[in-house]
Amino acid sequence: MKKTGIWAVAALTTFATATTFAADLPGKGVSVTPIQSTISEETFQTELVNKALEKLGYDVQPTREVDYNVGYTTIAAGDATFTAVNWSPLHDEMYKAAGGDKVFYREGTYVTGAAQGWLIDKKTAEQYHITNIEQLKDPKLAKLFDTNGDGKADLTGCTPGWGCEAALNEQLKAYGLEKTVTHNQGNYSAMIADTITRYKEGKPIFYYTWTPYWVSNVLIPGKDVLWMQVPFSVVPGDKNADTTLPNGKNYGFPVSTMHIVANKAWAEKNPAAAKLFAIMKLPLKDINAQNAAMHAGKNSDADIDAQTDGWIKAHQEEFDGWVKEAAAAAK
Repeated sequence: MKKTGIWAVAALTTFATATTFAADLPGKGVSVTPIQSTISEETFQTELVNKALEKLGYDVQPTREVDYNVGYTTIAAGDATFTAVNWSPLHDEMYKAAGGDKVFYREGTYVTGAAQGWLIDKKTAEQYHITNIEQLKDPKLAKLFDTNGDGKADLTGCTPGWGCEAALNEQLKAYGLEKTVTHNQGNYSAMIADTITRYKEGKPIFYYTWTPYWVSNVLIPGKDVLWMQVPFSVVPGDKNADTTLPNGKNYGFPVSTMHIVANKAWAEKNPAAAKLFAIMKLPLKDINAQNAAMHAGKNSDADIDAQTDGWIKAHQEEFDGWVKEAAAAAK
């Protein structure tokens, strides 16, 4: 039906307002290329940033998946815009090697309270009184975790290129464990699946993991498994590192934070996006919950998109606040 009179004026006014608003969006005409690792569980936190950028009018391209070190050099070169999965201090060496603060924009903290470390099953830990990784220097104890018959403990370790593999290798060397422990490096998802199968069969397990990630929703620390302490702090690139917690326990890794890192030159030209990167915050427990849903089978692109939209709807006021504050920074 053709609108006439006051209805036509109202419609034209609404259209004009919407058009003006679209034209005023700070990201209009600006392309963004997100980047993340090949860990699919990182997609949720990347997609949340993407959706906020789209609300600001940015033309967000499909997220590219590469190894972490390639990601940093790609962002530094300006061939990608940002990553939402910069771990500190785990990625500090890669960050510095790619140019550090001279080429990257990193303000604010996206995720806090991320943990990582060594774990063994609770049954074996309690039966043999194992609390510290150094105890595996004893060949008899190490052999408990032998999965291939060579007499050495088999550690379900870290995928090469993630950064954690360097930390684990340096710790094994410093603690004198290279003769009794084998650090198995490869496809983490496949290795941890085998580890969980061994646990279900009642066999001892020895593995590395981190949070946020779904593994600790399946192998629950304190119930199924226990974090192992280390004899002293060892952090690659930091001779004065102290990973001791306030309660006196030392699990070998500092409590980590995750940040959004962007190309510095791009961020300076896009103050709205820069402000958004600085103020967004995502609770670690929410990432764990989403990752658990993925592990339960809801892991398609459509599932993750729906999960991200669900989070936004449940936190609409906070999400809208980020967008509003970011938009104001461009004025």
